[in-house]
Amino acid sequence: MFREAPEFVDREDAGRRLAAALAHLASARPLVLALPRGGVPVAYEVARGLGAELDLLLVRKIGAPGQPELGLGAVVDGSDPQVVWNEDAIRLIHPSQQYLAAETRRQLAEIERRRRTYFGSASAHPTNGRTVIIVDDGIATGGTIRSALRAVRRTDPARLVLAVPVAPPDAVVSLKREADEIVCLATPLPFYAVGLHYGDFSQTSDQEVKALLIRAREIVAG
Repeated sequence: MFREAPEFVDREDAGRRLAAALAHLASARPLVLALPRGGVPVAYEVARGLGAELDLLLVRKIGAPGQPELGLGAVVDGSDPQVVWNEDAIRLIHPSQQYLAAETRRQLAEIERRRRTYFGSASAHPTNGRTVIIVDDGIATGGTIRSALRAVRRTDPARLVLAVPVAPPDAVVSLKREADEIVCLATPLPFYAVGLHYGDFSQTSDQEVKALLIRAREIVAG
């Protein structure tokens, strides 16, 4: 059963509480990476609380031919974009190399288009050698977060941290080997949907994302 009141008032409340739980990382001058769009208000509060830089981590699924919801892999944004493959799904579907290459190019182009929408010509922050905190507003199954963690791990960060307000317990357990540290404030059981644990879970707009990114840059710049 859910409690009468949800765990979090809204994404901002969740972000402030996450920032407090991550305070031990402030001295490392971490880079906070938000999964848009819902993860951005949470990550903004984390970055503000830690005095950290904020960037986005865009993830695009590579779907199977005729079955776009079946993920063969994912393209993950960054200064050095990565492709993470689902080897089990590829063995099952046997897509052609031409198809995989074409879909990878298409998703990379879409990531670039979205990054221009949010940042203009600004490049992604490098992650190698840094403490990196990946933030979302919650986890349902963990598939997108797993791809994100594996992609960032390849860029050789000094420490890789996953921070989310809420997730099902089994998802947290399954992701432990992907990160050096996981900070999750609530692991309710049974778990039905991320939004049920927020009082306000209204959609985050592109305009809000851009405004928060500008505000985060201004804070770091002093």
